[in-house]
Amino acid sequence: MRILTQLRKFCQLPPLGTGDKWQVTRDVSRVTWHVARGLRLLALFALLYALAAPPPILVTLGPQQIVRTTNPKVGVHTRVTDEVEEWKIKKNFEMVREMGATWVVEYFPWEYIEFDENQFDWGHADLVVDHARRQGLRVIARLGFVPRWARPKESVTSFLDEVRYPAFAHFAAEFARHFAGRVEQIVIWNEPNLNFEWGYRGVDPAGYARMLQAVYPRVKQAEPSVQILAGALAPTLAPPGTVDAMNDLDYLQQMYDAGAKDYFDALAIHAYGWTAPADEAPSSKRVNFRRAELLREIMVKNGDADKRAFITEGGWNDHPRWTKAVHPAERITHTLRAYELCKSWAWIDACALWAFRYPFPAQTYLDYFSFVTPEFDPKPIYWEVQKYAAK
Repeated sequence: MRILTQLRKFCQLPPLGTGDKWQVTRDVSRVTWHVARGLRLLALFALLYALAAPPPILVTLGPQQIVRTTNPKVGVHTRVTDEVEEWKIKKNFEMVREMGATWVVEYFPWEYIEFDENQFDWGHADLVVDHARRQGLRVIARLGFVPRWARPKESVTSFLDEVRYPAFAHFAAEFARHFAGRVEQIVIWNEPNLNFEWGYRGVDPAGYARMLQAVYPRVKQAEPSVQILAGALAPTLAPPGTVDAMNDLDYLQQMYDAGAKDYFDALAIHAYGWTAPADEAPSSKRVNFRRAELLREIMVKNGDADKRAFITEGGWNDHPRWTKAVHPAERITHTLRAYELCKSWAWIDACALWAFRYPFPAQTYLDYFSFVTPEFDPKPIYWEVQKYAAK
């Protein structure tokens, strides 16, 4: 009776009189009619909303494309790692191709793929690789980002204890096996000469060499054709004994001293120009683009003259107030000259500069490294590289 009373109020019916038995029956019928009417209206509103909503975007790989460029070493470091919508992944790589770049470096976080031990989810990684390849691009994969199950609680994602090297080696081998024929180069770790990229521990070239020794044979066993790229060192002038970083030249030599030579196929180089033009002569006391030549000299000195190198990060920044930035016009000039230098360096296979586009604004000076905005608006440097590649 209490429920009926509440329904009468909801349906705006008069109060029920005492002893009015037939009224109860009539009221139940009227309440039922009101409820049915309400449900019909609700269904109508749902239908109208569905018709008004935009249809889902149908994304296909599309026909196979090729990159038209006069410099096949031109590349960029893309960041679609955290891009959710497939159409944005596709558009990102379409614009890379249209700019005239052949190579892309992309980050494939270990935790994203093997969130639980021995449970692999290749869905997003497949989207990235397949869309890049369909646009005619060659993909260099950078691996890192330790999953929770492989590191101590409350440690950072760059912390990997040596006892877990076999787990990382297993992941790298599975990655190589899964992408056989689609990814030909794999970069092992990122800037291990910085302590925050080494788990906020003391920088350890010998420890990194042991990582390579764990990973290399497992990957080669899984897919012999894949090239292992080592290094990816941050260019830094840190003096000996610095807690936060180690000079990249010293680090590379100590990698060789620790026995790394036989456990990588090519060197990954980070070549940032900061405020110097691309042509500035290399010097152990300067961070500039041609510092890459000093790393090459260390390779040659250690008997690795036959090995190749890839620039997997680098370039210039045009933030108006950052102390290591240049003017936008200077950035364009230096970038084009850097691509031309790499074209002339026989030992360099690719020059992938940082960074093509971010999925969302960084809201820092980092936004001024990009070639395209998060909204896919090309910056002047994009158009100038496109013109350069088309000459």
